[in-house]
Amino acid sequence: MRIADLLEELTPAEWDQESLCRGRRVRDVAGHLAPVPTITTWDMVAVAPRARFSPDRINTVLARRHGSRDPADLVAAIRSHAGTRRTAKVLDTRNALFDVIVHGQDIALPLAREFPVPAEHSREAPRTVWAMGWPFHAERRLARLHSPGDRHRLGDGRRAGDRRAGPGPVAALDRTHRLSGHPAATASTG
Repeated sequence: MRIADLLEELTPAEWDQESLCRGRRVRDVAGHLAPVPTITTWDMVAVAPRARFSPDRINTVLARRHGSRDPADLVAAIRSHAGTRRTAKVLDTRNALFDVIVHGQDIALPLAREFPVPAEHSREAPRTVWAMGWPFHAERRLARLHSPGDRHRLGDGRRAGDRRAGPGPVAALDRTHRLSGHPAATASTG
């Protein structure tokens, strides 16, 4: 709900500002978040030819399409779907925490706004990204940075899923950005 609170506070000009998410305005990022619980595999298949069958481009086409909606509609959609734990069959509901954390920062930081991330969430997100595989493939992309014995480690000596205290929340959020291939950003935590 905090992402909806943040979006609700934005001015019309801020909705059209560039976000940290390459090639997307704030409204496009909101357009990415709003339909996730209701999007279907068929919605994605329908735009695939236009997006040259690239998952990243499919995501961008849909984000821009939904982002063109009225901001109040986007905020209302995010609020109404906040507790929903479903999405298209080709997507993964485990991505929800990552999406809110990272895209909250994508919106807040360029606008010099705060989007606090609870420490336990910023520590859980990199574990989830590491464990998910597709679409991030963090373990495969970063394999060269780990020795063979560290195949399932997060880079701080802990194995994926290990609940022991790890790095601070800002470092964990930066790690989440790096694991997902997203541009790194410093975040506020709380």
